[in-house]
Amino acid sequence: MDLETIKEKSLFQLTVEEYLFLQGNMKNNNRTAEETIARPKKKYVYGIRGIASLLGCSIASANRLKREGIINEAIIQNGRKIITDADMALELMKKHQLKK
Repeated sequence: MDLETIKEKSLFQLTVEEYLFLQGNMKNNNRTAEETIARPKKKYVYGIRGIASLLGCSIASANRLKREGIINEAIIQNGRKIITDADMALELMKKHQLKK
């Protein structure tokens, strides 16, 4: 069946077969749209220990990196709570290593 010719018809002129074809076509389009919208889940690490384990360094080195501002864009801090976007922190570390 040709989708363009079916689209030109009025709804009352469609046969049952054409209507079911259009309905099936719409379901396939909705599925692909939902699949493209699905976002990968972000991974977070918590606290200085989380940063240290993510980067494979000591707690003192993780503190130094945070204090120097190398990974500040990846960190959300409220009081003593520290939440770090793991993927962004790794990207920032890569950029920092390339600058050296």
